[in-house]
Amino acid sequence: MPQLDTSTWLLVISSMLLALFTLFQLKISKHLYYPNPKMMTTKSEKQQTPWNTSWTKIYLPLSQSQ
Repeated sequence: MPQLDTSTWLLVISSMLLALFTLFQLKISKHLYYPNPKMMTTKSEKQQTPWNTSWTKIYLPLSQSQ
């Protein structure tokens, strides 16, 4: 059985890593980063619900004695 020639593996792996590094650098360099992000102030509107304006009675469970 012939032996596997591993003499070119270093060249293949190193060129693959260089190509991946280059591709990632190109992909990252096209991304737009904002230099100074600012906080946005948002106003939350209070929703009117029926239980906000009227009083509701809270009943005790039936298992408790009065």
